[in-house]
Amino acid sequence: MKKLSIAAAIAALTISTPVLAKDIAWVYSNAAAQSEQRVKAGFEAWMAEEGNDWNISYLDSQGSGDAIASNIQNATARGVDAIIVTMADLRASSASIAEAAEAGIPIFSVDSGFVDGAVVDITTNNWGMSADVSTYLLDQLGGDGNLIFLRMSSHHGTRKRSAVMEDVLAEYGDIEVLAEHDIDITAFFEDTTNKMQDYVTRFGPDIDAVWAPWDEPAQAAINVLTAAGLKDVKVIGIDGHPQAVAEVCKDGSMMIATVSQPFEAMGSQVGDWITAIVVDGKAADTVIPSDIVYMDAPLVTKENCKDFL
Repeated sequence: MKKLSIAAAIAALTISTPVLAKDIAWVYSNAAAQSEQRVKAGFEAWMAEEGNDWNISYLDSQGSGDAIASNIQNATARGVDAIIVTMADLRASSASIAEAAEAGIPIFSVDSGFVDGAVVDITTNNWGMSADVSTYLLDQLGGDGNLIFLRMSSHHGTRKRSAVMEDVLAEYGDIEVLAEHDIDITAFFEDTTNKMQDYVTRFGPDIDAVWAPWDEPAQAAINVLTAAGLKDVKVIGIDGHPQAVAEVCKDGSMMIATVSQPFEAMGSQVGDWITAIVVDGKAADTVIPSDIVYMDAPLVTKENCKDFL
């Protein structure tokens, strides 16, 4: 069946009718990540509210940069109307993105870092989030103690968060980093659990704090520390997932802070942009203010966590 051109689609629309069906490919970095599921939930809630009948195909890259590139190529070959990429490391995807751009298929990325050929990356300020939560953690330690530093270098956002933590640590000379670990994104919860079990065996009660690059590894660390009977450890995450906020609010919890990212709002914003650019045919530079659009992400602590439940 021949696709309608954008001009024909616009002509067929009225104020009272829903947007005509579009084929959208959604490329996950890792569908197991709660952040990606929350973006999807926001997008789907937006579609339901708008009454849109779009066909969405979901492609899980399972944490593989090569698979992300392959999935973008797959979507381009199918001739979809738009591609959404979430929480990806796009360094291996430049050629695939260029192919999509050449085919006239716009790519909207979420927290994936802007790459030439894409329309926009919507995200939060990873440097700013880390500055807030990292400083808070070290201040809560009184500037003195022993730290486990969990990293994740395969994503631009967590790399930036870790880099800021390094800078903050340089100003806290009495904090000792007992161990660092680069989390395996393909099995992040299990990998963090295994490393924390090793660290608990090696360092035991000498562990005063755990810095985690996002909420799920923070929760994995808390699970291991709790199983080992360690209670006086301060743990932070970033993302502000509902379970993490609830953990921060829990009396006696080791989770002392996270940062609340507006993932659902990112998903709905992408929906608005696709409507404006793909359906209504507006030029991207008249719709989107810059290549990278930042949304606010406030610090969540035990003092204000109830506001985020």
